[in-house]
Amino acid sequence: MPTAKGARESAPVDASDGELPFYVNTGNEVALFAAAHERCVPVLLKGPTGCGKTRFVHHMAAKLGLPLVTVPCHDDLTAADLVGRHLIRGGETVWVDGPLTRAARQGAICYLDEVIEARKDTIVVIHSLSDDRRTLYVERLGEEIRAPASFMLVMSFNPGYQGPLKSLKPSTRQRFVGIDLTWPEPEDEERVLCHETGIDATTAHRLVRLARKIRPLKEQGLEEIPGTRTLVHAANLIRAGVDPAEAAVASLGVPLTEEPELIHTIRTLAQMSFPEGRQ
Repeated sequence: MPTAKGARESAPVDASDGELPFYVNTGNEVALFAAAHERCVPVLLKGPTGCGKTRFVHHMAAKLGLPLVTVPCHDDLTAADLVGRHLIRGGETVWVDGPLTRAARQGAICYLDEVIEARKDTIVVIHSLSDDRRTLYVERLGEEIRAPASFMLVMSFNPGYQGPLKSLKPSTRQRFVGIDLTWPEPEDEERVLCHETGIDATTAHRLVRLARKIRPLKEQGLEEIPGTRTLVHAANLIRAGVDPAEAAVASLGVPLTEEPELIHTIRTLAQMSFPEGRQ
């Protein structure tokens, strides 16, 4: 079935089979999310890029045994993309539910990823689903959908990108409980790298230690600091045979800044972390 631009849908996962998406807790987020779902409270996830917000939602959907509908938000996303629209098929006009409508009908988790990127007039459509009404009115069908108890609305954004032109309305924020996510502790981040890439523990330790040295460079103008996702990229390159220092620069430096001096600093730190790789 067609979906909104970029929307993705997954089937429920049986949590009893032990095949939950790998996730390492950084605090009490698992308990908070589960309690919010039990009491039909929507959740707002806040955290830096690459810290594991999307993986956390996949983990919790599997843990709760619920289907997950993911909508990557962008400034072209319209209310119709979320709710649905009439389309012409075979000479007939048919209605096609959008991801928000499908999730409400199915009792799924609807995850609006990087919601701060969506237009404010689009996000207003979620208001009736995020308060005690838990309903979605589909105007073009004249239908009011009451979401079942299993339905859950989850949004995420990176506070580092928030500015005067990119912010959530207070009337939207107050409908959610917030969960702050951040990078795992160093030993846990190393576990993630080893699990996700098969990299050896020593290399994982060096990569995480390098990231901890690079992250403070944000105060010197680094546009984005390397998250766990970028470390996974570096580890995968190393596993593919790329020189560790070069893999680190290609993943933790070049994509994150256009400043030659910062890239030089990151290259120097990478070479210090993996001195055996220098020619």
